[in-house]
Amino acid sequence: MAKRGNRVQVILECTEHKGSGQPGTSRYITTKNKKNTPDRMEIKKFNPILKKMTVHKEIK
Repeated sequence: MAKRGNRVQVILECTEHKGSGQPGTSRYITTKNKKNTPDRMEIKKFNPILKKMTVHKEIK
């Protein structure tokens, strides 16, 4: 049986997409170590709808 550990699944959502007025959302699922990064994550990822790199922030 696998250990539970400090890793949790997080959802990253695009910050620029909401203001663009285009339908749909750009979301990514990843994991993070809760012990090392207790704050919300911010990562530059590719948004396929806007076709450019944008900042994605952790939600929930």
